[in-house]
Amino acid sequence: MHCRNYVLSYLLLALVALISTPPWVSAVPSRGHGRALLPPFQLPHPVLKRPVGDKDDEDRGWCRRFYDIVIQRLAGKKRECKAKDEISGSQIRQQSNFGSLSNLRARYDEDIVLRFNISSIDEAEALAEATAVLFLDIWESNNEWVDIRLSKDVVRVNHFPYHDYLFTKFQVSPLLGLLPPSLQRSHTPLIYDLTQAISQSYPSPSNKDQSSQASHGSPAFTHDLRAPSGIAENPFFSNYQPLSVIVPWMKLLAALFPSHVTIFSIGLSFEGRDIPAFRLGVHPTNPELPQAPRKTVIISGGSHAREWISVSTVNYMAYSFITSYGKSEVVTKLLEEFDWVFIPTVNVDGYVYTWESDRLWRKNKQDTTLSFCRGIDLDRSWGFQWDGSSRGNPCSESFPGEFAFQAVESRRLAEWAKNETDNNNAKFVGFLDFHSYSQQILYPYSYSCSNLPPSLENLEELAMGLAKAIRISSGELYGITSACEGTVSMRNGKRVVHPRMETGGGSALDWFYHEVGVRYAYQIKLRDTGSYGFLLPKENIIPTGEEALHAITYFGKFLEGGPPFTDESLVTEMGEPTKDESKRVQTEQTALEPETREGISHVEAGDLVDGDDDADVLTWELRRRRR
Repeated sequence: MHCRNYVLSYLLLALVALISTPPWVSAVPSRGHGRALLPPFQLPHPVLKRPVGDKDDEDRGWCRRFYDIVIQRLAGKKRECKAKDEISGSQIRQQSNFGSLSNLRARYDEDIVLRFNISSIDEAEALAEATAVLFLDIWESNNEWVDIRLSKDVVRVNHFPYHDYLFTKFQVSPLLGLLPPSLQRSHTPLIYDLTQAISQSYPSPSNKDQSSQASHGSPAFTHDLRAPSGIAENPFFSNYQPLSVIVPWMKLLAALFPSHVTIFSIGLSFEGRDIPAFRLGVHPTNPELPQAPRKTVIISGGSHAREWISVSTVNYMAYSFITSYGKSEVVTKLLEEFDWVFIPTVNVDGYVYTWESDRLWRKNKQDTTLSFCRGIDLDRSWGFQWDGSSRGNPCSESFPGEFAFQAVESRRLAEWAKNETDNNNAKFVGFLDFHSYSQQILYPYSYSCSNLPPSLENLEELAMGLAKAIRISSGELYGITSACEGTVSMRNGKRVVHPRMETGGGSALDWFYHEVGVRYAYQIKLRDTGSYGFLLPKENIIPTGEEALHAITYFGKFLEGGPPFTDESLVTEMGEPTKDESKRVQTEQTALEPETREGISHVEAGDLVDGDDDADVLTWELRRRRR
């Protein structure tokens, strides 16, 4: 009986979606120009595999898939089905080969992350060569350091007692033997227990109060989607979420806000999954009036599968824009002026794999010439200045493929972008590609430091504003540099900048800037600066999302031509929904079980207040430099 109720709830939700929204599409709606819609969006692959059981298990597949996949993630509450059909959260994680601490130990035991301090080009070249020889995983690098994950066949960990203390000694002789003496003494460990850090990055069950509230049928959120106890307890953003939760969440938002939200597919991944995206915007209602090309901003995340914070941040920004329309004057104007395309994860196959098998997987899941080395680095497979120097090494974490656009997901995004400009009257004016980590704002070009972008001053100008908007909102410092810049050294008394270790040609950043003509294109590397790396604790999801939200609000105001550093343009005030909207949202949500509703609560945009005395001076200087 209980399972039947869950099935009915799911069917009601599906009915709401069908009634409230037009069919899901794979491109922007026709906007009155008579263009046909592309094939409907489909959901072919759940993230968590349900166990194989008897016929009775198969008959209850709807209950199992809907409740186990969605509710376990959002509410952490067990299903109230028959005893033999009950599966705890830990058992589900065991089935997916990622949650068990013993399984994680088997894969990551004794793995550590070391930071090497680089001071010369010779050191950088030696370290790059050594990592290539040993197939090591470069996590991140900047002009001062390089973080490298070393697996157990490279690292030997010895524990030895001294009085009442237990000391740990890391021996990395296979690597150090390939390095100059200066580098052999310039490394420090960042993450001692990689297994524990990975385990803590996965979602944890809701606290007892939340579970108790849900079990008694209390409303999990109010009519305006605000969490009753505040944003800090928003269940959806209190944990990282798998794709099986993200996609239904996106569908629900599109159903609740059809006036300015559509969900569509960029295309199919290598393994056949749709690459889901939001399109936010309000368009003219009179098709007879001539329409100028629709200015469009792309905001993407998850090109590298293990960078979970980029996925949650894109979701956070999209959700804030969606729920602020009509209540925030700033957001409302931005959605009327631009189309905003939010792509939470471009690398859907790799992202699913990080939940099922390998939390630190980076590439996509495409076949290569070596069956035991799968995957292509999506951010090195684009067609502009594609670098095939490492194309013979599919085991490399930065493998760019055998030819440009061999990576299916990169090709799909490029095809979609070209189709938008050629056939759908779109003009891309902004591209923000979110990654982690190191807290940097990078502008073109990534393939070379020798060639400067034509609009360098404009790029630097806006990047300074983005960094300041973040600093005002949270106090966090984001560096600004070209995407090509790596190690900095002194030669003959002059500062010499050398290329980054882990990047090269074929980046999405360069392709959108040069090939599509996006005037303002950036890669933004989110928190942190190395303490946790890709395993940023879930407590950072909301603060990081807030920083990025402030940044894209500034970005939109800059493109709009308004004064970005004034109280009127930066402060985002959240208004109350209208009576009709409140009634509509309340009616839609009654079809959902309380546990499901708990996962969708309001994310307030917050206030953007510039209290710095130098604001006017900076604004004047930036305008003076603008071309």
